[in-house]
Amino acid sequence: MQERKAWKVNGFLAISLAVACIGATVYYSIHLNVGIILASSLLALIIFSSLTIVQPNQARVIVFFGRYLGSIRDNGLWMTVPLSARSVVSLRVSNFNSKTLKVNDVEGNPVEIAAVVVFRVIDSAKAIFDVPTMNNLWRYKARLLCVM
Repeated sequence: MQERKAWKVNGFLAISLAVACIGATVYYSIHLNVGIILASSLLALIIFSSLTIVQPNQARVIVFFGRYLGSIRDNGLWMTVPLSARSVVSLRVSNFNSKTLKVNDVEGNPVEIAAVVVFRVIDSAKAIFDVPTMNNLWRYKARLLCVM
């Protein structure tokens, strides 16, 4: 699975559209037009459910009913597919310190070794779907590095 761009629209445009729908709901509630009231209220709720905020150095992975749709890497307020699950992935540089291990060198002297793993997520889709937990992954790999 590879990361691809998700469909997105400027969130402020979506908020203005939702406010217009709420205005239509209020206007037609005075005139007692039930069909338009329900439609505009439902449309406003769907628009509000599709808003998401992406912070700097983060990505949002969009999943709609179990199907991967794409990732949003651009920071800001965005409207995306309504009723979808959005997982947050940190794109910052992170590090993992392994535990110290006591090993013997060639002459039999005890030496303590440890590893510091510095990593950054490049593909947010692989980070969400292919790796169970980042810390567990690096803990396992650090053990392998220290043993070798």
